[in-house]
Amino acid sequence: MTNFEEFLAEQMQDDEFRKEYEELEPHFVIVQAIINAYNAGMTKERLVAKMGISEKYISQLENANANPSVKTLKKLATAMGKTLKISFV
Repeated sequence: MTNFEEFLAEQMQDDEFRKEYEELEPHFVIVQAIINAYNAGMTKERLVAKMGISEKYISQLENANANPSVKTLKKLATAMGKTLKISFV
């Protein structure tokens, strides 16, 4: 277990923290997917071109400052060579 995982497990004991974290979790998933794409050699410019959206909007996604539609998430997945899977747990 990493230091971050230990820290997060400790913080998740706080009900208010856990509630906020769970509300932001979908944004974390999007940000991680973009980071993974960049680590695999995708550039922001290429991602923008493949999605047909502005660089500013990609930046908003990277910073969890956007609420993308399902259509946009599908474009993001396709641009990264992935498929979008949404599940309700």
